[in-house]
Amino acid sequence: MKTFSNVNARDAKQAVALSQQARKDGKTPAFTGGGSDLLGMVKERIITPDVLVHLRGMKGFDQIEQRGGGLEIGGQVTLDTISHHPLIRSRYAVLAEAAETVATPQIRNVGTLAGNVSQRPWCWYYRNGFPCFKAGGNTCFSIAGENQFHAIFGGGPSFIVHPSDTAPALVALNATFKIAGPGGDRTVAASDFFVLPKQNAAHENILKDDEFLASVHLPAPRPGTRSTYHKIMDREAWTHAVVSAAIVLEMDHDICRSARIVLGGVAPVPWHVPGAEKLLVGQKITPELIAKVAEVSIAGANPLAKNAYKVPLTRNTVKRTLTELTGLTG
Repeated sequence: MKTFSNVNARDAKQAVALSQQARKDGKTPAFTGGGSDLLGMVKERIITPDVLVHLRGMKGFDQIEQRGGGLEIGGQVTLDTISHHPLIRSRYAVLAEAAETVATPQIRNVGTLAGNVSQRPWCWYYRNGFPCFKAGGNTCFSIAGENQFHAIFGGGPSFIVHPSDTAPALVALNATFKIAGPGGDRTVAASDFFVLPKQNAAHENILKDDEFLASVHLPAPRPGTRSTYHKIMDREAWTHAVVSAAIVLEMDHDICRSARIVLGGVAPVPWHVPGAEKLLVGQKITPELIAKVAEVSIAGANPLAKNAYKVPLTRNTVKRTLTELTGLTG
């Protein structure tokens, strides 16, 4: 493993300054919180930073606070804390449930929300040193290779899937992200944070050099809001979603007033399916309607040679998640 130095930031301004100074000195910096993903990539020489800027010591960035009727979650809050936090569990269940499915208890104890959202793809070609789009090359080896777990939506020129469990939940909750950087703080909608390969084949989000995800704001849930997260894995632990669904419904008795359905494990970004949502709005939810919504959720799927199984799996995951969330059978 390449030798690197460690520096600790006391606040966001210093973290940015430390990163900028490293670049001025001709070195490559990297921000780290829990470090579980980053240090693995460093060990495998997938990335080779000279300076690690540690964010965990920044005061206040590991706190959860009520603000403006909603909730402000610091980027350095651990996934374990999120999964057990009483306000998150009661008001934003989809996020708590997503956080508790990540990896193992040991990882959740150190892994942070910002790290989970910003992690790099787990495509085996990228993780094993192939000169693919993600590594700065000009080829996606999965197209003609092993693509069992790759994208069925939004692919091209790269067909990675976004590995985060919390990301689909945050998009479904209409979260807002605060990004710290050289120009100060800026805010973006969670849905605008992630980018498709056709927008930027080398990156998965809009973070620029010397920027990091500082915090996440969740808006106040409207009356009648309920939510849940369901994840399908190929084994029971230490793995990412083959398919997942984050669903948030606003119900007025048995009538759906609004709906958000976001899929994970099937696209290079959290995959929002507004066409399926529209079928629910203003309607009484029935098993028949759920079946239609599930069918529309797979519209436009374009599987590769070895991952066509994800199409019916996605449909059935949406159907199962909606059925459980509404308490219906059929």
